[in-house]
Amino acid sequence: MENQLKYLNGYRQEIKDQVASLLENGKLQSVLLSRHGDIHNIRTDKALYDYTIAIKNRYLRKSQPLSKVQYDDKISLSHQALGLHSFVSRVQGRKTKAKNEIRISSRLKRVPESLLRMVVVHELAHLKEKDHNKAFYQLCCHMEGDYHQLEFDLRLLLTLVEHDQNPYS
Repeated sequence: MENQLKYLNGYRQEIKDQVASLLENGKLQSVLLSRHGDIHNIRTDKALYDYTIAIKNRYLRKSQPLSKVQYDDKISLSHQALGLHSFVSRVQGRKTKAKNEIRISSRLKRVPESLLRMVVVHELAHLKEKDHNKAFYQLCCHMEGDYHQLEFDLRLLLTLVEHDQNPYS
């Protein structure tokens, strides 16, 4: 059972038991669909960039600029990652050019907007906080009040996908 719920490893046993019961009884999909209905329409890299910049401008106006935001087919769940933030430095002559880039798994093209937003907020928080520490999660919650619930719901979706039960496919 533990292997069936690998995306919930850090959660209390009673929560895992409840999710396992919902999964076994075929009710986990309906729980997720009741919380998050329709999928978003942010399909292109440009739309994703505009969406991300709008959130950044609202909450992190003074942070470092983003040079690129795009969907990436190469990001896999084997590393339990749905997004990546990278800080790229390049030497050009005597100057060092630094760029921040965010890549979001292409798998998130067909999920509800709230779940995409959670991943975008997570990656944006890395502009200010590199590590997953208390300040990092406080910043995530500042940008998205339901951050922890959305993270849990995304983990439920990943569990369903793992069991070939994606409600959004």
